[in-house]
Amino acid sequence: MLENIKQIAKRIKELREISDISIESMAKELNVAVEQYIKYESGEYDIPVSFLYAMAGKFNIELTVLLTGEEPKLKKFSVVRKDKGLSIDRRKEYKYQDIAYNFINKKAEFFMVTVEPESKDKKDIHKYSHAGHEFNYIIEGQMKFFYKDQEIILNPGDSIYFDSTQEHAMMALGNKQLKFLAAILN
Repeated sequence: MLENIKQIAKRIKELREISDISIESMAKELNVAVEQYIKYESGEYDIPVSFLYAMAGKFNIELTVLLTGEEPKLKKFSVVRKDKGLSIDRRKEYKYQDIAYNFINKKAEFFMVTVEPESKDKKDIHKYSHAGHEFNYIIEGQMKFFYKDQEIILNPGDSIYFDSTQEHAMMALGNKQLKFLAAILN
């Protein structure tokens, strides 16, 4: 996983340098502390999907380009078989599989997300935000959804659509794995 992170970090740095943007300007534009941005570019630190999504939007490129270094190629349809999505291991709390990674000019990003049960206290939950809107559909397990100062329990078959520019997080409940479909819309 570390080598994959280093490759993604290299692509991020190259995009910024080719565009002649300073680290400080890029960090400010992406609403990230300069020190944090430097860690992302170093490849020694986990890079959240929300940050990668914001980078892709900034440079008007597909998220797949940042993740793999290759352009998506399919224009008419893309089939991704069960458990064969592009794995994105960015944070230990969440396992992402990009399940539409090879389709060009997508209007949304689709992920199968797995969250392992943890014994975290509410105060230990790290909230993230990113551009656009997000839709989550619970497939298995139970989710505690944190949105700003609200907490909502979601069960299999439940869904939530929200403004993802606001801080949010998800947590598996009941000592069981949580699996949900996430769609991030521009």
